[in-house]
Amino acid sequence: MAAVVPFNTHVVQTEGEQLGDRIAELNAYLNVAQAEFLELLREFDEQRYWEDQGFCSCAHWLNFKCGIGFNAARERLRIAHALVKLAKIRAAFAEGTVSFSKVRAMTRIANIENEDLLLSIAYHGTAYHVERFVSQYRRVEKLQQPGYAQDLYERRELTYRYDEDGCMVIKAKLPAEDGELVIRALERAMEMNDVSPEGTMSAETEERGPVGARRADALREMAETYLNNPENSGSTADRYQVVVHHHEGTAAEAHLENGPHVSAETSERIACDCCVSTIKADAAGEPLNIGRRSRTIPPPMRRALQARDGGCRFPGCTSHRFTDGHHIEHWKNGGETSLDNLVLLCRHHHRLVHEGGFDCRKADDGEIYFVDRRKQRLAEHERPDPVSIGQMLASMTRRFDRFRLNDDSCTARLHAGETMDWDHAMFVAFQHSAGPVPSA
Repeated sequence: MAAVVPFNTHVVQTEGEQLGDRIAELNAYLNVAQAEFLELLREFDEQRYWEDQGFCSCAHWLNFKCGIGFNAARERLRIAHALVKLAKIRAAFAEGTVSFSKVRAMTRIANIENEDLLLSIAYHGTAYHVERFVSQYRRVEKLQQPGYAQDLYERRELTYRYDEDGCMVIKAKLPAEDGELVIRALERAMEMNDVSPEGTMSAETEERGPVGARRADALREMAETYLNNPENSGSTADRYQVVVHHHEGTAAEAHLENGPHVSAETSERIACDCCVSTIKADAAGEPLNIGRRSRTIPPPMRRALQARDGGCRFPGCTSHRFTDGHHIEHWKNGGETSLDNLVLLCRHHHRLVHEGGFDCRKADDGEIYFVDRRKQRLAEHERPDPVSIGQMLASMTRRFDRFRLNDDSCTARLHAGETMDWDHAMFVAFQHSAGPVPSA
C-alpha cells in the first residue's frame, strides 16, 4: 500500500508575487483614500470655499493647490457630486472593495435602480468590463431617445488649439449631413488644385504630399476664398465694441451705451485697457467737440506687457488669452501708463480686483502681489513638508485598518474561462428603465 503524502498548504511566494501583493494592497489603500478625498472635495465645492481664495472654479483650485490637471479635476468633481445619490457604490468605494476606475465608470450611468447590477459587474469583472458595459449602455440609451437627432445637432462644435510645435489643431463635430457638405467642399477644392489652368491634371499633384496634407491645403484655400469675397471682407471694429459713457468727475453715472448704469468699479476696470474718446458738451449736454481717440495702453507697450507677463498674473491662474492690462495704481488716481504700473489679468480676476474685494499691489522692491477680501496676502507657492513612503503607508494603515484591506480587495471575481454575457447584462439593466427593453 502506497504511503499517503500529506498535502502541503503552505505556498512559498516568489519575489515577484510578493511585490505584486504589495502593489495591490497599496492600491486598495489608495482607493479608500480617494473615496475620502472625493467626499471632502464635494463639501469644499458645495460650500464654494474656493471663491474666498479668488479662484474661478474648484477645478482651478485643484489645479493650483493639488497639482491636478483641469480635465482630471473636473472628472473628480463630477464623481464626487454623483456619489451623493449612490449610497451603495459610495459605501463600497469607501471600504476599498471597488476601485476608482470602476467608480468613475459606474457614476456615468448609475442610479438607485441599477446600483446593484453595476456593483455586481464591478465585483465580478475587471475595470475593462465595467467601462465597456457603461459604454454600451450609454449608446443604447441615446439611440432610444426621441430627440437624439436634435441632440446631435445641438452638440455640434468646432474647436482649435496650438500644439507643442506651433501648428494649429482643428477639431469639428458635425451632424452627418453637414459633415458631408464640408467633405464635398474639401474634395472640390482638392480637385481644383489638381487641375492646371489648361484643364489638365497638374504635374505637381504627386508632389503635393499625402491626402491629409492636400486636404489641409484645400481648407486654407476655402478660407481664403471666403475672405476674398467682397461681401465678406468689409467690417469695422467699431461694430463690435462695448461702449461705456463715463462723465468726468461722476463715476457713479457711467453707463453702457443704450444700456444700464454700471458701478464705478466696473467703469474703472473697463478703462484699464480700452480706447478712450473725449466728447466735450455744453451746459445742456449737447456735444460740442469730439476729441482724438486715444488708447490707454499703446500697442507697443501692450506687446511688451504680454511678453513680460505671458498671461494672467493672479496666483494659480493659467489663462493667457483674453487678458486686460490692469493699472496697479489706477490712472484716475495719478497712476502712470507704464510697464512698472501695469499687470496682465484675465477677465475673471480683473473683475475680482476691481469689484470682488481683492487687490493688486506692488511692494517696495518691485514685487507684484495680491491680497484677498481679508487684506491678507495670497501665497503664490506653498510647498508641503516632504513625507516618506513609510510614513504615508503607516498613516494610511492607521486610518483605514478597520476595512481589513489586502491584495485581493479589488480583484475581479471572474473564474477561469468565464466571459461576460453583454446582451443579458444590457437586458437586465434596461428592465427598470422607462424606454423599451433591448432584445437579449
